Amino acid sequence: MRIAVTTPTGNVGRHVVAALVRAGVRPRVLPRDPGRLAPDLRDEVDAVPVDQYDADAVVAATRDVDALFWVNPTSGHGDPLTEYARATSGVVRAVTENRIGRVVFQSSVGAEKRHGAGEIDGLAQTEIALDGTGADVTHLRCGYFFSNLEFELEALRAGTLQVILPLDQPMAWVAPRDIAEVAAARLLSPAWSGRVVQAVHGPADLTWRQVGDILTAATGRRIGVERITDDAMRARLGRAGMTESLVEAVLGMSTGLREDFAPEQPRTLRTTTPTTLAAWAYDQLRHRIADDVS
Repeated sequence: MRIAVTTPTGNVGRHVVAALVRAGVRPRVLPRDPGRLAPDLRDEVDAVPVDQYDADAVVAATRDVDALFWVNPTSGHGDPLTEYARATSGVVRAVTENRIGRVVFQSSVGAEKRHGAGEIDGLAQTEIALDGTGADVTHLRCGYFFSNLEFELEALRAGTLQVILPLDQPMAWVAPRDIAEVAAARLLSPAWSGRVVQAVHGPADLTWRQVGDILTAATGRRIGVERITDDAMRARLGRAGMTESLVEAVLGMSTGLREDFAPEQPRTLRTTTPTTLAAWAYDQLRHRIADDVS
C-alpha cells in the first residue's frame, strides 16, 4: 500500500509517519522543508517537498498513492479560513485526478456545526469537499490538543493561564500521539469504507479548573486558571501580533463551542484514547518551566 502523509514534522504527522514505518510501510512524506525531517527517519521514507497551497504540486506529489493523511496547513499569520480553502482545492484535485482511494483527514470536534466555530469552520468545509470526491474518507474529529499548552509557556511560568471558556465547562483533551495512532490504524485498516467520522476524545473530558490542578501536580509549579472577557483575549492576541481575521478565527473556536454544544460523537470505547494530560505534562512541560521553580 502506498501511503502519503502531509505535515510529517507536525505534532501529529511525525507520529503518523513513525507508526507507519513500524508497521512496515515506507510512506511518502510531503514536507514543505525535507531538512526538518528527523535524521534517523530519512532512510525510511520517500520525501517529496510540497507547498500544500500549490495544487499542481500536491497533485504531482500524490500520483500513484493509495491512501492519504491530510492536514490542512496554516501559516499562523493570515486568515486560516482562506488558507484552508486554498489547500482544500489542492487536495480535492489530487484525490479526484489521482483516484486516491482513501483519505484520513485531521478535523476537529466542532466541525459538525459547519458554521460559527471560527477556524474550525474551515475544517468543516474541507470535510464537505472531501465527501464530494467519492473517495473513502475518515474525518478525525479531534479534541483540544495537549500540545496547545506549549504556546502558553510564559503563562505557565508565571503561574496563570487565561481562558474565555467557563472554568467548569468540560471538553475533550487529547494527546497528538494518540491522534496519530488512530490515523495510522485507519490508513492501514481494510475494514472500513465510505464516509466515517471518528472522534478522538482523549482519556477524559476536563474542565479548565481540572487542567490547572493536573498541571500543578505534574510540573511542581502552582498553575491557576483565570477566565477573562472576550475583548480582553482579543486584545491579548492582537498584542501577540495576530491579524484581526486570525484573532477572530481563534476566538471563534472557543466562543462557538461555549453555549449548548455537545460533540456529535459521544465518548465511547472507540473515541477514547489512553494518554493522560498528567503523563503528557510531566514528560513535555515539567522541564520546560522548571527553571524558575524554587
